[in-house]
Amino acid sequence: VSVGMKKNQEAFFFFSINNAATFKSQLALNISKIITSATQLLSVSTQPITAVNVAFSKLGLDALGVTDDLGDVLFSAGQKANAGAIGDNLNNWEPAFLNQSIHGVFLVASDSVDNVHTQISQIRAILGNSISEVYRLGAAARPGDQQGHEHFGFLDGISQPALQNFNTPLPGQVVVPPGIIIVGADGDAITTRPSWATGGSFLAFRQLKQLVPEFNAFLAANPLPVPGLTPAQGSALLGARMIGRWPSGAPVDLSPLADDPALGADPTRNNNFTYMHDGFNFTSDQTHCPFAAHTRKSNPRADLPATAIVNKHIIRSGIPYGPEVTGSEATSGITTQDRGLAFVAYQSDISNGFFFLQANWFDNPNFIVGKSDPTPGWDPILGQILSTQTGPRFTSGLDPTDPNRDLTLPDFIISEGGEYFFSPPISALVAGMEV
Repeated sequence: VSVGMKKNQEAFFFFSINNAATFKSQLALNISKIITSATQLLSVSTQPITAVNVAFSKLGLDALGVTDDLGDVLFSAGQKANAGAIGDNLNNWEPAFLNQSIHGVFLVASDSVDNVHTQISQIRAILGNSISEVYRLGAAARPGDQQGHEHFGFLDGISQPALQNFNTPLPGQVVVPPGIIIVGADGDAITTRPSWATGGSFLAFRQLKQLVPEFNAFLAANPLPVPGLTPAQGSALLGARMIGRWPSGAPVDLSPLADDPALGADPTRNNNFTYMHDGFNFTSDQTHCPFAAHTRKSNPRADLPATAIVNKHIIRSGIPYGPEVTGSEATSGITTQDRGLAFVAYQSDISNGFFFLQANWFDNPNFIVGKSDPTPGWDPILGQILSTQTGPRFTSGLDPTDPNRDLTLPDFIISEGGEYFFSPPISALVAGMEV
């Protein structure tokens, strides 16, 4: 959990449990032996060619006869129950998530599709008729120089928290108590969890469809009118200010007008900023980075006291799915093939982690608070309109020549649903979930 399975290919194999007794027996005897530990992932020398993790929904734990309260109300309710509170439209959900028949998910990651399929076949052979496949999503790192970039073209996964006494932090990387991510570890504020759950983590899974041709067409149609920039450069600047980083990963806070690939590629510099600058009006100046930029909404850094942010961190382990944009899609500006991000986030408390970020920061046009502009607008990438809000989506501060201008935004991401899971410690798997 604290390291993440960084592989080029991954599949999410969602299943239901038909025979709990057989499943638990095989989990203890065989499946637990192929689950990859964080310790194995820490070192290249011990990294398996294929990494495997398993996590259970509340319905899955119920099916296994595990009735303990894990201390997370959102997990217990399931993602569908509070989908409206994060702006999801259930009409857009993948039927598998809508039907609430998912008991668990195997995450299988490797360097080749064949390895992934072979591993899933092995899991299915071990478990036999004790499970049924409900849904499967294949995902893969993008090809060539786009490896590590999500489908909009931006380097992803740069800003992750370091766990105290576990990871060595890079310059600018926030350090959080391990209990913010790992259940029962130091810093986990919920003290009523069952002891067997210690060492596990809650997994928020989301299938986020990305409308890449529409995103690119929007940038092309709305270049920022910054003196000295060509229209193409103005369009690139708009995209960077919406994200908060350039495609290379270079933060706009450190490189406000043009991409800096050397900065983006330097882990000692690409995360080492706070949004504060000498001689700078921190409450009104958006020349470097808009208040509503995605990276700023998701990690406000110096905009809020550190104590207000520390328990809001998540560890992300997402991966793109779907094909590259086709020539006809690029020409028409219309998506015809399904692609997006298989979003995976680990935390010890979903209501402080993924759910809080989406509902209170991304979907809140008044956040970041305390700025001269009382309504910075929605997160231009992930913000969704709630049932309690009136649209359309807008973001201000994107145009450095007129920071008060609100830019109306179509949706570039459509949530196709997801589920909340608990990823148990290996000790519970070895026990066959007889906890």
